Amino acid sequence: MNLVSVQSHVVYGHVGNSAAVFPLQRMGVEVWPIHTVQFSNHTGYGAWEGEVFGPGLIRDLMAGLDARGVLSSCDGLLSGYMGSAEIAEAIVEAVATVRRANPSARYCCDPVIGDVGRGIFVREGIPEFIKAKALPAADIVTPNQFELDCLTGRTSRTRDEVRDAVKALHDLGPRAVLVTSLHTDETPADAIDMLASDDTGCYLLRTPRLKAHIDGAGDLVAALFFAHYLRQGCAREALAHAGNSVFGILQKTVEAGAREIQTVLAQDEIIAPTSSFEVVAAGMPLHDLGERAL
Repeated sequence: MNLVSVQSHVVYGHVGNSAAVFPLQRMGVEVWPIHTVQFSNHTGYGAWEGEVFGPGLIRDLMAGLDARGVLSSCDGLLSGYMGSAEIAEAIVEAVATVRRANPSARYCCDPVIGDVGRGIFVREGIPEFIKAKALPAADIVTPNQFELDCLTGRTSRTRDEVRDAVKALHDLGPRAVLVTSLHTDETPADAIDMLASDDTGCYLLRTPRLKAHIDGAGDLVAALFFAHYLRQGCAREALAHAGNSVFGILQKTVEAGAREIQTVLAQDEIIAPTSSFEVVAAGMPLHDLGERAL
């Protein structure tokens, strides 16, 4: 499997491509990373050095790949944080470039917008662009609960409200949806949920809530879910594999007392998670895939 990953990159720590590339490679996926920024560390430290790259670099690198004739063997493109509307436009163009070479290639959009407690932290216009342009182009979308509500204009306090919001996302184009960092009135205080939906059904995985905020976890789960979904073709299996692996990595990160997610230390969790949490049905299929079925 060959994937293009267009995301930010940090020298120290693991967010964006630094959180996605190695875990995908550990799964046996060939990754072609395109960095939208290169910083010394993620911005959560409050200070960093480095450079933001312009949209022209994405276009140039994609043109180079196209000229080499390799995009016909590209199985998909993964995108994360979009630093500007111009970069977002270049990413959607990159998806079209890949699909011209390989019409069966899939696009996974991790719609980074914000989070509970922080609100929206991306530049003005990004949420609107994602909803109007990225989601209709996407086969798979992986929002957290805050982003789910932001993109659909709904609230998701209950399981039924979450299902309604996920249905609204499907209606915008994506054929598979993964909602992360999910907490409804049915979620115990000491737990956290993930919900995945496609034409086979709607599924829930619940894990213990770890007492730590670890940057890069969303980037990691989006990458693993995308790769497993392409391999398995089923939201239930992709949720089980990705969810159990991410919990194991996060647990080992907490045990190590580390601020940065320990993808190298805990790499065995990518292949053989030590914990196996049950995936349960959370309802009937929310949509009909029709001609765009994966």
